[in-house]
Amino acid sequence: MKLTEQQRTYWRRTLQLTVALLSVWFLVTFGAGYFADELNRYSFLGFPLGFYIFAQGSLLTYLVIIAIYVHVMNRLDRCHGVGERR
Repeated sequence: MKLTEQQRTYWRRTLQLTVALLSVWFLVTFGAGYFADELNRYSFLGFPLGFYIFAQGSLLTYLVIIAIYVHVMNRLDRCHGVGERR
């Protein structure tokens, strides 16, 4: 099956968004863990910063990633005529 130019653009933008958001996820998940010892030198609200980032910051970041994905994909779907009809 040959894809039209509009379909290729849609999938290219979808892939770009997915790679970008997975990169943020990777950096938050593994980057903060890698630097946990250095981050624990500082405290935030009485907790070591490394712990606080894992316990609170990473969860909030994951929720933001999901919200961004939903918003951008809905807009992209509407733009390319593949959105769900309600």
